[in-house]
Amino acid sequence: MTVSFGVRRQAAAEYQHRSRGGPVTVFAQALHAALYGLPVDNDPLPTALDELLQATHTATTPEQKSAVLRRLADQLGNAAEIIQRYQYQAQADRLPDDVATQLSEARSQAQRIAEILDHAAPAFTSPPAAQVPPRPQPSHTTAPPAAPPGHRR
Repeated sequence: MTVSFGVRRQAAAEYQHRSRGGPVTVFAQALHAALYGLPVDNDPLPTALDELLQATHTATTPEQKSAVLRRLADQLGNAAEIIQRYQYQAQADRLPDDVATQLSEARSQAQRIAEILDHAAPAFTSPPAAQVPPRPQPSHTTAPPAAPPGHRR
């Protein structure tokens, strides 16, 4: 059996996107391993963000989805470190103060998003909790207070 995959050359230029991998290569590698009984790579997730984006399209199991989010959290942590280095460089180069401030804010936001993703990732691998029907609210069966005698409501 021969399987051949190809992509039109104009696609990358048309969408202003360059990539060396994606769903087709992941599929081809998995198919190759399955056909020849080869071990499947334990860590097939790429580290480049554009390739990680492509991996989101092929992640089908909860574990794969969780792994993509964890890898993204790792990459955002790395991005925060890169931003911090440029923040320090902006201060050392005496760039306008707002540049260093903006970089500091961007670093904080990247770190926060990485933390959120790291906490959210396990939710994809744990089964959803069963919906518990809400309890009926206790009804008050007490009668309203009686009106004083000779008084109409």
